[in-house]
Amino acid sequence: MVGHTLVSSNKRMSDQESVLSISLISNSIISNFPFLLFGHFQYMLASLNASARNMGKREWGNGGPFGTGSLTKNPERSEFFRNEGGSWNMPYGKFFLQWYSDMLLLHGERICREAETIFRGTEVHISAKLAAIHWHYVTQSHPSELTAGYYNTFNRDGYLPILRIFSKYGFSMCCSCFEMQDVVMNKINPDCSPEGFLRQLLLAARLCDISLEGQNFSTDLDDDGFTQVLKMSKFYSDGIERRPFSFNFVRMDKNMFEPRNWDRFTRFVRRMSAGNMFRARLNSVGNLQLKTTVAAEVGLLYQLYQCS
Repeated sequence: MVGHTLVSSNKRMSDQESVLSISLISNSIISNFPFLLFGHFQYMLASLNASARNMGKREWGNGGPFGTGSLTKNPERSEFFRNEGGSWNMPYGKFFLQWYSDMLLLHGERICREAETIFRGTEVHISAKLAAIHWHYVTQSHPSELTAGYYNTFNRDGYLPILRIFSKYGFSMCCSCFEMQDVVMNKINPDCSPEGFLRQLLLAARLCDISLEGQNFSTDLDDDGFTQVLKMSKFYSDGIERRPFSFNFVRMDKNMFEPRNWDRFTRFVRRMSAGNMFRARLNSVGNLQLKTTVAAEVGLLYQLYQCS
């Protein structure tokens, strides 16, 4: 079964459920509170206290940072996250954020090590999924990423250490939001940048020489969304050395199989195939000749929908 029926395993590397619970809030709420999308620090006080004592700064272990604001408050107006003079960029802030990030890295490496041990000697491909946290990406402190445990700021790359762990254990990386465009998302929150976030992550993946699995986040992709997927896919895969790349189209629903949407999707698959990003062939409906796993899965879904 393993290596035949079970050929792939995907591991989430952080408390992503809490992150997703924030990201799936309705657009009407986000429109009223565009600064909503960052969480709170959650930590183990005993570990923080021990780390502070090792630094010779016992007072730093008494609790987490003050002045981080609230979910509905602009982080630029908070004492901790503001661009100018924010304590995130001062000695205590750097100590806390490094410790906070190290806890996530230790947890992530334990998961990778256990997964690699379980599937060692099989043909199962293992990937790890990173949350696409692009809110407040254009600010200096990147508060949404910091509270999720990703110590990534305007002057520090927080993703390279994570991807080095993936590379160490032979994992590929999975990430969503390939279809998101800054020009669209900036209408909701002018401080977010899904394109900037994704470009940084893809560059780190190339530096660590790990394969990539892309995903969409939205269910209703238009032509601009599909074109954006192609653009970001090429950003990763173009170069002298071709790296393994796959794209997993998720959250299919009945609207996907409406004639107009289905035609749009099949054009997208052909464009991906024409760019040699993956091999797939979709012929006309009614005489569907399937040549690859990707095409077979899509065609089977369509045929099942037609029979339902």
